[in-house]
Amino acid sequence: MIKHDPNCIFCKIVDGKIPSRKVYEDAQILAFHDISPWAPVHFLMIPKIHVPSMAQIEDEHAPLLGRMMALAPRLALQAGCLPYPDGGFRMVVNTGSHGGQEVHHLHLHVIGGPKPWLRGAIPPTAAGGAEV
Repeated sequence: MIKHDPNCIFCKIVDGKIPSRKVYEDAQILAFHDISPWAPVHFLMIPKIHVPSMAQIEDEHAPLLGRMMALAPRLALQAGCLPYPDGGFRMVVNTGSHGGQEVHHLHLHVIGGPKPWLRGAIPPTAAGGAEV
């Protein structure tokens, strides 16, 4: 597994070569707003190491994925999702072309806010801006 791919857009975001609207960052994880949100809250969580998809996940990645899953609820609330059970959020990981993956760097979509959610129906200004 390579730690960094110089041609990967998400690796470039991790390196600060492409701007993003950060939701969270630590030594292993970066979360930032999606540039084409599906809902009022829509951000991505990525590992800072380059992992192309869930198909390449190995046992060594379990602690990192566990941290991402444990962190997502707190970040969703901070981003504007209402608490469970009346509120909530969705977490999605697309894997491979048939799974709808467009950027081949593992990423977790965290999506929430009042429904209905329609892909591309949330104007960038309503979702907090148009930057990556």
